[in-house]
Amino acid sequence: MFGFINYLRETKAELRHVTWPTRGEAINYTVIVLLISIGTGLLLGMLDFLFAKGLEKFI
Repeated sequence: MFGFINYLRETKAELRHVTWPTRGEAINYTVIVLLISIGTGLLLGMLDFLFAKGLEKFI
């Protein structure tokens, strides 16, 4: 039990050293991640569609 309490104390101490992003930075990073995710999804969807159409011609 004391090991767990010590773990929580050490974790709390380590979290004081973390440099947290500002609200603006967090919003910017979120927008970047969303745009990259949407772009990747569109690119993969387009490639899947093109490969499927290409295979339909051979089959």
